[in-house]
Amino acid sequence: MVNVNTKKGTIGILTGGGDVPGLNPAIRAVTIRALREGYQVIGIRRGWGGMIGMVRDEKADNTDNFQILTEEIVNRAGRTGGTFLHSSRTNPSNVKKADVPLHLQETYNAEKNDLTPEVIKNLDWLGVDYLIPIGGDDTLSFAVRLYQAGAKVVAIPKTMDNDVPGTDYCIGFSTCVSRTIELANRLRTTAGSHERFLVLEVFGRYAGFSAMLPTMAGAANRCVIPEYKFNIERLTELMVADRNHNPSKYSVAIVSEGAIFEGDEMVFEDATTDAFGHAKLGGIGDLVSARLRDLSAKYNNGKAINVVNQRLGYLVRGGDPDAIDSIVPMAYGNLALDLILNRVHGRLVVLKNGRYDNMPIDVIAKAKKVVSVEKYYNTERLRPSYASFEMRPLFIMTSD
Repeated sequence: MVNVNTKKGTIGILTGGGDVPGLNPAIRAVTIRALREGYQVIGIRRGWGGMIGMVRDEKADNTDNFQILTEEIVNRAGRTGGTFLHSSRTNPSNVKKADVPLHLQETYNAEKNDLTPEVIKNLDWLGVDYLIPIGGDDTLSFAVRLYQAGAKVVAIPKTMDNDVPGTDYCIGFSTCVSRTIELANRLRTTAGSHERFLVLEVFGRYAGFSAMLPTMAGAANRCVIPEYKFNIERLTELMVADRNHNPSKYSVAIVSEGAIFEGDEMVFEDATTDAFGHAKLGGIGDLVSARLRDLSAKYNNGKAINVVNQRLGYLVRGGDPDAIDSIVPMAYGNLALDLILNRVHGRLVVLKNGRYDNMPIDVIAKAKKVVSVEKYYNTERLRPSYASFEMRPLFIMTSD
């Protein structure tokens, strides 16, 4: 066992999946509160990758897998974006043969391997009493598995797609929306100068929140989302009409990476998949742009309209967190510590209808969180729909 004796015990913390602004503030909040309550804090590096990469030998160099956290370390990183603990898309319950750590390859040599027992052993070896994983539904789905195997887990939701079930808000979403609005407003000057369409592709595999909210805020005229297969002829007709009604002669569409043409399937960059079985999405914005250009003449008196096409991608997940992604992670970290101090585990900290709370962690595995098309998406106009904002949560459509 590598930890030193502490007053109350040891807390482990890790970040998995894609980086977002707000992760470092969450790590800081957990660490400072835990240290002051008498706990030691161990930062697991590279998410679940660090948990399977550990060598249980005090003489082994495990600096790539974990580090002891101090106030000095977390204060230095706490106001910045990304995650100083680093991240990975490792799924310990489904590790490909080629990805099994060298010291485990004799024991685990199948094409797919379940290394959950090794994670449990490594937590015991580290002396971790409670584990706080911060991640999206993929990262946290293994947290559920770990909890069911007997580990004491308190989870914090993070994803710019805002699609973790059980919570209205995931760390990173507000900054994503803010960046999308900012970049759309920058790029519209070019679209307007050249009287073109502007097509922006944003993240969102299964849920269209990251396209819907900026559009509702005025960043775009139209958006297409994964929850509804759209008709490209109808989108073109609307975009031409929007352009013709605009004195600057341009119009804007935001396209979720998981959006699907009517009668078609998702668009993937290639056939490779990550540890959770997801193929890398990307390219739907290019296809939409090409089709808009080709079809535009039909609705524009025979004249084709050119397109400014930009995949926003990592630009909206990089950089410092905005105000909400500085405050919510601080609150989530303290909520997690409140639960641990009361010896409660198997929970997910959440924001629900504007109030902080917690839910059973297995809510993550029960359903997908997606935009309710019936309630919030106008399939005729291809844009957000709403009847009233009264008593709705901050981000309107995220509580269902």
